[in-house]
Amino acid sequence: MKIYCFLIFASYSLFAQDSITTRDILSAEKIIGLSFNEAKRESLLGDVQGQLKSYRRLRSVLLPNNIVPSMLFNPIPFGMTFEKAKSVFAPDGAKNVALPKNSDELAFYSVGELSVLIKSHKITSVQLTTLYLERIKKYRPMLQCIITVTESLALAQAYRADKEIAAGKYRGPLHGIPYGAKDLLSTKNYPTTWGSVPFKNQVFDEDATVIKKLEAAGAILIAKTAMGELAWGDVWFGGKSKNPWDTTQGSSGSSAGSASGTAAGLFAFAIGSETYGSIVSPSTRCGTTGLRPTYGRVSRYGAMALSWSMDKLGPICRTVEDCAIVFNAIYGPDENDQTLYDRPFVYEPRKTDLKKLRIGYLKSDFDSAQSDRAFNDSVLIVIKKLGAVLIPVELPHFPVDDISIMLGAESAAAFDDLTRNGNDDLLVRQIKNAWPNSFRSSRLIPAVEYIQASRVRQLLIGEMKKVMDKVDVYVGPSQEGSSLLLTNLTGHPCVVVPSGFTKEGHPVSITFTGNLFDEGTMLSVAKKYQDATSYHLRHPKLD
Repeated sequence: MKIYCFLIFASYSLFAQDSITTRDILSAEKIIGLSFNEAKRESLLGDVQGQLKSYRRLRSVLLPNNIVPSMLFNPIPFGMTFEKAKSVFAPDGAKNVALPKNSDELAFYSVGELSVLIKSHKITSVQLTTLYLERIKKYRPMLQCIITVTESLALAQAYRADKEIAAGKYRGPLHGIPYGAKDLLSTKNYPTTWGSVPFKNQVFDEDATVIKKLEAAGAILIAKTAMGELAWGDVWFGGKSKNPWDTTQGSSGSSAGSASGTAAGLFAFAIGSETYGSIVSPSTRCGTTGLRPTYGRVSRYGAMALSWSMDKLGPICRTVEDCAIVFNAIYGPDENDQTLYDRPFVYEPRKTDLKKLRIGYLKSDFDSAQSDRAFNDSVLIVIKKLGAVLIPVELPHFPVDDISIMLGAESAAAFDDLTRNGNDDLLVRQIKNAWPNSFRSSRLIPAVEYIQASRVRQLLIGEMKKVMDKVDVYVGPSQEGSSLLLTNLTGHPCVVVPSGFTKEGHPVSITFTGNLFDEGTMLSVAKKYQDATSYHLRHPKLD
């Protein structure tokens, strides 16, 4: 097995050669940080030449993006046990909801508020869908946050919803509510472009599981939202998604259009994805509330794969409770996704008492924060006023940036064809810090080092358990320190909520992180904070 360290580190030009010499091995030694003598190079030369032939034979096997590796990531640490429990979903629910005088204000109502209006027949799904379609037509060119408008599908679904509701067949709080789906989720009869030039005409013959679950809940798919090309940033083949609070800025990414469109009132909520910050970052930039669920909570079947051990799907909404409503519809087992765990979702915010919960805070991150320090400190003040006794916690000290070579290797494998056939030249961003270069450099990661990173990741998971055994939830600055990457590696859930606005009018945020599979407690705590503030009630002025 010693020869497997050479599986990945040979360069692309090396693969193109017909023969490998000991001089090539000498060059490769510099990449892997080892040194062999000439006799050892001669000894392993035949094995390495044989491996090159194996690579070529393996490449003859068709591997579309939806084929998962046989090795599945498990976020559950050794010794962790779960109490038997049943799912309980008891949202607070909106009360005394009235139609606004200005119909455009309706576009910024929460899912909970809109569901009351629809259920009580104060507005129809067709009327609401038409309102959003009109806003899409008006603001889409400015924001560049939508790739495909699914107008005919949306209107058909809205007519069906109204017919069902009129007949007393109400499916729940998402029935008749329009939403956007990040364009890495497959949808029948519409392109699923992944935001990328080589895939912009790609059409699948099946809806992603999340799309199916939302349709079953009665939600209305109104748009495929823009995403940073192949899930990086906010630049896609049609432009750059904009922050509706300041259109001189991009909306951040990669769930760029989902956050931008939700903030701008183009749909009631959206589905995003996160591998390393792609829900948290655009939600922060656009002032939305975003939920990144536990790894293994929401089916990724029908979603573009970037990193099989890190990808997660979740909602981007106006409020924490909206996130809970959407999550309640999309979580759970799926026979098409072997990475899922059948765990209950218990959400009872009315029973949540912060005095009885162990609320942690990342003291060193709060202390070291610079630009948003006053906003961060104000969050702690609010939480204390709500009765919480804050517990300082520190995250494990691990080289998380180095563990993330796993993301590099997996993404390079997911888009191996682009590198080998030269179509990476078609991607919009060709700078050093972009996918084409990342895919190429990741081919030089030795297989042994990838596995070693996975083993260090396992240690990290164990140490993170010790931290989370002390708290039920912890709060931290959204983009300070190591928490964002660390928890994406360990699979922990988080919810990001707006926590203020700068003097320039830009939103800032705070993040609540919970225990594995305990989104309910985390969301309930975050809701207590959000209900005590009003930042989520503000919306951008686009005219």
